[in-house]
Amino acid sequence: MSKDALDKFYLKQEEPNKSCFLVLRDYILDYNKGITETLKYGMPCFVYKGKQFCYLWKDKKTKEPYILIVEGGKLGHHALVKGDRARMKILPINPLGDLPLNTIKEVFDEAIKLYK
Repeated sequence: MSKDALDKFYLKQEEPNKSCFLVLRDYILDYNKGITETLKYGMPCFVYKGKQFCYLWKDKKTKEPYILIVEGGKLGHHALVKGDRARMKILPINPLGDLPLNTIKEVFDEAIKLYK
């Protein structure tokens, strides 16, 4: 996947989502050196040890960003929302507020253990 295709995803987003997605992208890539980024289904997909870890996307109705945790169904963190998903859960992000970095770290710490 070309870096250009990924950059285009981020650059075409409207504010405040664009800035929010860009900060989340940096945070996810800095979280663990083993995480890489690709584009799947038209959205950024972050891969750990060759397996899908999480995606960045936005809610269809509210247009607010969220982190889709691929193995979220196996996690019990209170901030995750299952909705009608069988396997995945989302972590909603308010693009107008401070990013919940402690919550994201807690979720990622729990999720990364499933890949080891």
